[in-house]
Amino acid sequence: MAMTYRKLKNLTPIMQIRGFAIAKGKKGGKGGGAADGTKDSVLSSEIKSTTVFGANILKEGADPKILPEKEYPDWLWGLLDKRPPLSELRRKDPELLPFEDVKRLVKLNNRSRIKENNALKAKN
Repeated sequence: MAMTYRKLKNLTPIMQIRGFAIAKGKKGGKGGGAADGTKDSVLSSEIKSTTVFGANILKEGADPKILPEKEYPDWLWGLLDKRPPLSELRRKDPELLPFEDVKRLVKLNNRSRIKENNALKAKN
């Protein structure tokens, strides 16, 4: 079945095809011309609210569906919590810190020491 240019043009927002933009408006000259306005999305709002678009990195398969919050693991909700920086951890007594903060303090101290050593070696 041959696909016409008009059908292909209507499918591009769904398929996310990379390519050159087609200028609308005046032809020729510099700048191409201004677009007539924003395009309405072809996807329905129901599909937008139930699917994570762009999460499928494989050639085959589909984008994953958004699950209810209770379906995800508990640790996921703490990933975006603010954690204290190295300077703040150094000011506190390590014996009073929770174990997770002590691990973070050791990791950040090691990283800082390695960066300083690398900077000294680069100067020589």
